[in-house]
Amino acid sequence: GTHLRGLETTATYDPATQEFILNSPTVTSIKWWPGGLGKTSNHAIVLAQLYTQGQCKGLHAFIVPIRQLGTHEPLPGITVGDIGPKFGYDEMDNGYLKMDNFRIPRENMLMKYAQVEPDGTYVKPLSDKLTYGTMVFIRSLIVGDSARSLSRACTIAIRYSAVRHQSELKPGEPEPQILDYQTQQYKLFPLLATAYAFHFVGAYIKDTYQRISGDISEGDLSELPELHALTAGLKAFTSWTANAGIEECRMACGGHGYSRCSGIPDIYVTFTPSCTYEGENTVMMLQTARFLVKSYTQVSSGQRVTGMVSYLNDLSRQRIQPQHVAARAVTVRINDPISLVDAYKARAA
Repeated sequence: GTHLRGLETTATYDPATQEFILNSPTVTSIKWWPGGLGKTSNHAIVLAQLYTQGQCKGLHAFIVPIRQLGTHEPLPGITVGDIGPKFGYDEMDNGYLKMDNFRIPRENMLMKYAQVEPDGTYVKPLSDKLTYGTMVFIRSLIVGDSARSLSRACTIAIRYSAVRHQSELKPGEPEPQILDYQTQQYKLFPLLATAYAFHFVGAYIKDTYQRISGDISEGDLSELPELHALTAGLKAFTSWTANAGIEECRMACGGHGYSRCSGIPDIYVTFTPSCTYEGENTVMMLQTARFLVKSYTQVSSGQRVTGMVSYLNDLSRQRIQPQHVAARAVTVRINDPISLVDAYKARAA
């Protein structure tokens, strides 16, 4: 999910038969990790480098049958199987796929944006980046999944803390709930608040994705860079934060948290791969940072920016100016949302 344009799987169009020939020419071109591929799927959506009329046209998606419907055996030219045990997430049969000159009909190419005509003529999409739309969609879903996974861990840890009693404070008095200890509250309550925040931002990014996708369908690609940057950054931030928060909830439950019957270990091992799949988090953060630096550079050169970085337009009026923290004005109205937004703008700039 990190270096898509470097994929080595090829799909070469044969106009004589109106078929695509899919091939895994190298060991490194073998598909590895797709969920459901190991034992379950009969078909796969395969991304491959499209070759037609002797030219490479970049990544495109194809519907590829991989197993016989009657016997579930791999089709001739297909090598497929399970990758074996993992850290967790055992309910998912992640697999590998190798194709050896495997032919599929021309109609099996997903042609919503780009097309290959029967004679091999290539019809370009509005933007080459539209191919990555599926990954952007999955990244937006991970934000909501971060909220749900962290919420479950918080619910378990807080309920446990309400019924678990530990260490009498005064001789002869009942042992207090561990939730009454400030240190336990300090661990869990901020995580609970974070879960709520992730829930709302998950709903926001879902609505934003649907809105911008509608604009893209109408031919307006102006917000595509922002959508990519927003989903990449939020995917990384929420999955990293939720992953660490789930572990904090486990430790807040003491020895019982390490027991699988608490439910937290399964939540952790199922969720933690999200820090890696659909784009490794460090790379995702760097892509968002590149978008922000580019936006800042545009404003510095006199251009105006829109969307989530429109606050940078205030740089030209020097309402927001990069400076040492000590030189910033003190925010007095700490409970005023407008003052808080101004503070966040200043910090972000």
